[in-house]
Amino acid sequence: MARNVKTTKTPEQRRAEAEELQATIAEQVEALRESEAWARFLDFTKAFHRYSINNLLLIFGQCPEASHVAGYRTWQKLNRQVRKGERGIRIFGGRDVRETVENPKTGEDEEQRRTLFFPVSVFDMGQTDLIDPEAGDPTDIARPLTGDDPAGIFDAVADYLTGKGWTVERESIPGGAHGYTDPEGRRVVLDSDLSPAQAAKTGLHEAAHVILHAEEDHAEYVEHRGTKETEAESVAYVVAGILGLDTSAYSVGYVAGWSNCDAETIKATAANVLRAAHALADALTEQPEPVAA
Repeated sequence: MARNVKTTKTPEQRRAEAEELQATIAEQVEALRESEAWARFLDFTKAFHRYSINNLLLIFGQCPEASHVAGYRTWQKLNRQVRKGERGIRIFGGRDVRETVENPKTGEDEEQRRTLFFPVSVFDMGQTDLIDPEAGDPTDIARPLTGDDPAGIFDAVADYLTGKGWTVERESIPGGAHGYTDPEGRRVVLDSDLSPAQAAKTGLHEAAHVILHAEEDHAEYVEHRGTKETEAESVAYVVAGILGLDTSAYSVGYVAGWSNCDAETIKATAANVLRAAHALADALTEQPEPVAA
């Protein structure tokens, strides 16, 4: 029998609360936009190259938990050192070259420009450590949750996913990722070292990916990852709030990072977020028995 979270809230009360919570996270992200922490994070993100869809597919095929990816020396410039022994993620780099070739029609030499592609190694932020901790970490806008999961949210999520034909696994995930969803293998993986509260929140996040994104083409997720991550974390924040777990210390910064701190992006995802949040909250909760008259 599936484990559920006990609640005294009616479905109508949960739906009203979900709408309030979804609006609240947009407001909190707008407030974060004015902070010094966001300014530091924005400077940090400007250093990253914009990869082609083919390279993004290569990155997530090798490292599904990747967040920020850069070359070895770029990380050093960002006050982070790739750890010894870390294996690079292989993608293709490109360099424009000019060469002189003979025009077959005129017989004259002409200069042409073409792009040479070659394999290069990049590394995810989870494969690096801060070089100078005193200089501060600009990525520290989402603080991991501490504490317990008294309502049993994680167990309820695990049973829900298992009932849908997915496996839920706890294992050590290298780097900073807390979890990931593998649609092809129908697996949800959470890091084994998470606190109970963080595991509950991350379980909700991955369940949202299962509901919203698992049936999409993988390239769709990769190309629009910012929107997809904004949706999944917003669902986690809303459902956790309904179930009595405040995840704002983590969720607000996470959503801000993936939405570029754009409240309009968050508002644009509201329909998808609320649809998934309603479905997940209904599936996880146990309604009290009606009192006999």
